[in-house]
Amino acid sequence: MNDVVKPLSPRLSAVADKPGDRPSREEAEAAVRTLIRWAGDDPQREGLRETPKRVAKAFREFYSGYEDDPHEVLNKIFAEVEGYDDIVLVRDIPFYSHCEHHMVPFFGMAHIAYYPTKGVVGLSKLARLVEVFARRLQTQETMTAQIADAMETALEPRGVAVMIEAEHMCMSMRGVQKAGAMTLTTQFTGAFKDPAEQVRFLTLVRHGKA
Repeated sequence: MNDVVKPLSPRLSAVADKPGDRPSREEAEAAVRTLIRWAGDDPQREGLRETPKRVAKAFREFYSGYEDDPHEVLNKIFAEVEGYDDIVLVRDIPFYSHCEHHMVPFFGMAHIAYYPTKGVVGLSKLARLVEVFARRLQTQETMTAQIADAMETALEPRGVAVMIEAEHMCMSMRGVQKAGAMTLTTQFTGAFKDPAEQVRFLTLVRHGKA
């Protein structure tokens, strides 16, 4: 297969915007110490003394998606698909994200499908795309739309289908405290606007065969 690098449209640029002017690591650690005191504990006691450093380091990993660019993930495509124009589906992509409302985790599985036209991306790139958007402060609805929009912009496919299933700790461990409740979101474009194609996608996701 020959690969070709395609420039992406400005629509995806807005998705890839990064926050400006970050505080220093020292300021971040001071904020953690303030939160520990707000929780009712002493940030100077032995078990918590190194916690601000650990939290700051963990945050860089949890939110590394702000450093990543979906342009780079999807920019390289294989233009020669040897006549293949049927559905491409990667299902059961695990992810971990954080709710932007309470900054507590939500996690689950993402399923992505598309009908190629001008080319395909490596299958691992779809899993990487999920990571780019998951490792940010998110809502599940926004994340679902961002993945679909990035696919549309990069690949110009006949259609994209994205489904995300997740459990939200803001429901499980606080508030209504309903552990195990799952939230499902979908986004369909192009050919997948057809209800028959949606049924095919859902069947492949659930049972692995059309």
